[in-house]
Amino acid sequence: MMILIAGPYRSGTNDDTSLMKKNLEKLESVALPLFRKGHIPVIGEWFALPLIKLAGSTKPGDDAWNEIQYPIAHRILAKCDAVLRLEGESKGADEDVRVAKERGLPIFFQLEDVPDEK
Repeated sequence: MMILIAGPYRSGTNDDTSLMKKNLEKLESVALPLFRKGHIPVIGEWFALPLIKLAGSTKPGDDAWNEIQYPIAHRILAKCDAVLRLEGESKGADEDVRVAKERGLPIFFQLEDVPDEK
């Protein structure tokens, strides 16, 4: 399965880029284990951050950032088979879960709940 890893990125950081980086590292920490379970891990920021930079964003929440950050996750979800929702408050991740549920995708809340595909 292609699985979107959703969780806090910007939430709770007060736009402190070092805290946002730590949140991204937390999201990424489950990517390799997901891969080893036989899946394709996807994180929205892997797609969004380069595009946001190219669009000329100068800070989180500016027009270029808002144009790309959340809409890209919804486009990715159109290609995904499931969502792994990591713990932590996040409006964006909650929205990802809502969209995934509308599309009938399974939502996992722990890595251990994701079945092996090997």
